[in-house]
Amino acid sequence: MDKPKLKICHIITRMIIGGAQENTLLSVIGLIEKGHDVVLVTGPTSGPEGKLLKENNLVKKHKIKIVEIDSLVRNINPIKDLKAYFDIKKYLSNNKFDVVHTHSSKAGIIGRYAAYSLKVPYIVHTIHGQAFHRNETRIKNFIYQTLEKWSAKKCHKIYAVAQAMIDQCIEKNIAPTEKYRVVYSGMELESFLENRDNIALKQKLNIPENSPVIGAVARLFPLKGYDFLIEITAKLVEQIPNLRVVIVGDGILRDELEKQIADLGLSQNFIFVGLVKPDEVSEYLKIIDVLVHLSLREGLPRAVVQALASGKPAIGFNLDGTPEVIINDKTGYIAEVGDIDRIYEYTLKLIKNPELAKELGRNGRELVKEKFDWRYMCDCLEKDYVNYELEITN
Repeated sequence: MDKPKLKICHIITRMIIGGAQENTLLSVIGLIEKGHDVVLVTGPTSGPEGKLLKENNLVKKHKIKIVEIDSLVRNINPIKDLKAYFDIKKYLSNNKFDVVHTHSSKAGIIGRYAAYSLKVPYIVHTIHGQAFHRNETRIKNFIYQTLEKWSAKKCHKIYAVAQAMIDQCIEKNIAPTEKYRVVYSGMELESFLENRDNIALKQKLNIPENSPVIGAVARLFPLKGYDFLIEITAKLVEQIPNLRVVIVGDGILRDELEKQIADLGLSQNFIFVGLVKPDEVSEYLKIIDVLVHLSLREGLPRAVVQALASGKPAIGFNLDGTPEVIINDKTGYIAEVGDIDRIYEYTLKLIKNPELAKELGRNGRELVKEKFDWRYMCDCLEKDYVNYELEITN
């Protein structure tokens, strides 16, 4: 039987430079390549996180259809949120999609309700990271969990980028187990898998030839763990004065972090490279010896997967999807949340034992190179879409 050509709509709140957004864009591209008619609906994008779609060659190459809904904003705004619901509903009604696939909390709630009200044949949602988490207030967590429970009833399937996301939802009775499926977040791994150093980039960043380098790839925002990283670096520099810390990312905390670093006399040890294009991240991971990822809120840490693909070990906290890729003594080291002493010990151990770091990096590359390939992710999504379409038409 011939595979049906489906009309598919992906909906996300905004298209900043971030993991959920890259996942969504690659999903759209993969499904277009498979012959489906796909459109991307998004709210306006602003802020220091950057714009993923701006001058993006992939968007131009694949002639991606993008629809911007001005009322779809990230912050809670009852008036705009209600308008976004009607705006999305109107668009979906006018275009008669076979599949609506939502991403991120706000778009996930509004988009699922709009699609359900129109009886769209197949409605799915991807959890990239929970709106409710241990660092949120009790009242907000209650609200988010309630909204997610209601929204779960308005879709057929919920994907998660890590098993931990599903476990958390089951624990909070968001939806029954059978509604969930893990689909790891696909990435373009080719450039990360290239086994080479980037001497020229080290020279450009004025990194001495014999300096160990640890890296962090994350927005400069709260809950990304930069206070921990600075504290650990202060201890490491006592043992390794020529240590360098390369930070890839930008955000509202940059001035505050730079001041904190200067007050500790560590300015020469930190290198802020700012916001870089997604296809340039691999070059920075090639020059580090170990990734230290101390985020306090994750779905599945994309930066860790990319570091492992680059053959670099990773260190992080035992939360959310992180333990699914950082495996103790195999791909890196993991510590309980806030255990700075253990993170320090692990980081120092890998810096002092470069051969061990290389071994863990090689293990990490083997772990992620197939499981996180973006084409495999698209195969999984299409299979579910098509199977459901065939089921309801036969």
